Amino acid sequence: MHICKLRLSAAWTLRRAELSQRRLLSSARKQSPLLNIAPRVREALSNGEPVVALESTIISHGMPYPQNVETAREVEQIVAASGSIPATIALIDGRIHVGLSDGDLLRLGNGRETVVKASRRDMAAVLSQRLLGATTVSGTMLAAHMAGISVFATGGIGGVHRGAEDTMDVSADLTELGRTPVAVVCAGAKSILDLPKTLEYLETQGVPVVAFGDSNEFPAFFSQHSGLQAPWKLQRAEQVAQLLKTNAELGLQNGVVVAVPIPEEHAKASVDIEQAIEAALRESERLGVKGKEATPFLLKRVVERTGGASLLANIALVKNNARVASQIAASLASMGGSQGFSTTASYSPETRTDQPLLVIG
Repeated sequence: MHICKLRLSAAWTLRRAELSQRRLLSSARKQSPLLNIAPRVREALSNGEPVVALESTIISHGMPYPQNVETAREVEQIVAASGSIPATIALIDGRIHVGLSDGDLLRLGNGRETVVKASRRDMAAVLSQRLLGATTVSGTMLAAHMAGISVFATGGIGGVHRGAEDTMDVSADLTELGRTPVAVVCAGAKSILDLPKTLEYLETQGVPVVAFGDSNEFPAFFSQHSGLQAPWKLQRAEQVAQLLKTNAELGLQNGVVVAVPIPEEHAKASVDIEQAIEAALRESERLGVKGKEATPFLLKRVVERTGGASLLANIALVKNNARVASQIAASLASMGGSQGFSTTASYSPETRTDQPLLVIG
């Protein structure tokens, strides 16, 4: 009798999790008329195929035209070639577009229209006013989770800015990572930030930080080295996928940072780039550039001061991150949990009505 009860309980637990996942995915898509999921992305999500979310701020604010649009196209191709479906996200005409057309990429990148840099804070305002918005890491995570996408590739996350003890300038990316279950594959945090404080903040938010590859050193965007150790090191995509799956099974609602060092051949200019960053930081302080304008300003100045070397390095690391993210998403899908990381952990009171009542008398 006890064995029978245990088998019934185990079987029902698995079935309930499966039903809950389907219900939550369906509910998320039905509940938000603001979501506009491209047909191929929608098909992939419905079939359990791997999907990788991509941000759009890197197009509108992170690189100059035409390299920004060219890079966006190439990154999507890399994701596809590595086994997943790309889904670049942006806010267009009052809706969250998950999967963009080539015309959408041009609108975001050619500079002919004003593009709002949109994090979680800005999304309702941008959508309600039908403005053109490019999603940050925070905004992309939120939109990806709404759509049921578990893995997201970007260049680098935001973090705690230098001097934050006086300015309280902390990126919304960090709080989003603490409450939205999407894995962010990046080259660490941008080196213009206070990296020790950024890692401390992520620890406070309960966010696992994984160094991907042979070293457990947390990468510093343009450099493979920060002098800081990540809490965890994993060397293979399937190991990261298993971590994401387990995170969901634990019922945790946080994201995961997967920090991938920039490829060796593009890290050689890191010393010159760091010197340019320090000079750009001094300039931004003198000019009083703050808030969400700070990062685009600094990246632009660094590109100018390095004669374009930092731009080439930026493009290389984004492409590398996209390749790794696609491999992770494909591994997660092969485990039967392609979108499970961002959905199965949720709790809904209605799921309790599905539990059977076993009466023994």
